[in-house]
Amino acid sequence: MKYAFLVGDGMGDYPLAELDGKTPLEAAWTPNMDLLASCRIGRLQTVPEGMEPGSDVANLSLLGYDPRKYHTGRSPFEAASMGVDLAPGEVAFRMNLVTLDNQSEDRIFMVSHSAGDITTEEGAALVKAIASSIDIPGVRFFPGIAYRHLLTWRDGPLKAATLPPHDYLDRNIAFYLTADGSDPIPGLIRRSWDILKDHPVNLERRKQGLKEANSLWLWGQGTAPELPLFKDLYRLSGGVISAVDLIKGIGAYAGLEAIRVEGATGYLDTNYIGKGEAAVDALKKLDFIFVHVEAPDEASHNGRIDEKIRAIESFDRDVVGTVLKGLSGSGDFKVMVATDHYTPISKRTHSTEPAPLAWAEGRELNKTAGETGFNEKNAAESRLFFDAGCDMMKVFITEPSTDLKP
Repeated sequence: MKYAFLVGDGMGDYPLAELDGKTPLEAAWTPNMDLLASCRIGRLQTVPEGMEPGSDVANLSLLGYDPRKYHTGRSPFEAASMGVDLAPGEVAFRMNLVTLDNQSEDRIFMVSHSAGDITTEEGAALVKAIASSIDIPGVRFFPGIAYRHLLTWRDGPLKAATLPPHDYLDRNIAFYLTADGSDPIPGLIRRSWDILKDHPVNLERRKQGLKEANSLWLWGQGTAPELPLFKDLYRLSGGVISAVDLIKGIGAYAGLEAIRVEGATGYLDTNYIGKGEAAVDALKKLDFIFVHVEAPDEASHNGRIDEKIRAIESFDRDVVGTVLKGLSGSGDFKVMVATDHYTPISKRTHSTEPAPLAWAEGRELNKTAGETGFNEKNAAESRLFFDAGCDMMKVFITEPSTDLKP
């Protein structure tokens, strides 16, 4: 049996007046996910009670790892993806390049958590400038992809109260940056302002009318976790396809092979077809493939309904459709689609509702016409529900699908 697990990050949403009371999943044309939903649809609680609804927590659950046991922070996974080994006691921080509107000491607004979707080349130049200008014993800087970078800190402030920048879009965060206290993180963020203000990258972006990367932002810190290998848990060889360091890093700790796809960006322009084709090709030698597409989540954080629908439709057509077509004559297989968490357009950040999922075995697909839409409403009406989302993977892999009708 071959297993394809296809994740559209942040696809879950609330009904929107702009869509006549439909969610983006309901408004989008998704014949391939509907086909799977007509076989089996349900929900899983990817974020345990009391934990933050981040993609780190949610995707650990999707892969069958209990976040309450294995989650030590987001950034250690990103470090692993970048090939950065963390020493005992070394703390990794996610380092975003962001755009702030610094109006006054008590009015500082988070304009963009991604510095207006800055390019990888521009980001690398800015991180290099920061690293050469800020010298703190035990601190290392590592350039990543686009706006997503890494800082590690030997015996660093693990318990610092950091803020996910995408949770504070268009909000005044002066209370955090100007607060008195022993937390060194706000001070380090402020030190980056003079370094970045007139950097050539930002001067050029200013000239072009683009958002400037005028601040670094540290968050999601943690130390190295210890995960059992996926192959030891499920007796399957596996791989992961994603443009996002977080997902690739979870895969690295789980022992999943990282499969690179040319043109995979993590944005709306990502190479959807390339991801689908790479998944089919990977399953010729592997038993399991986990494919992650970030684009719906990015559209949600930016508050773009049109882009979210377009991302969902591209995911359905070019990832799910490509995988279903590619596996159709290959024997026994199962295909799962899911979203890791809700990212409601109205909130522009993640929320904790149970996430929709659907799956089918290959032999079931010839017996259905895709009459059940893959959306939040239909998932909520199903009896198929995993209160602990991490339990779903074992069922997906080991249980006969015929015993799991919703």
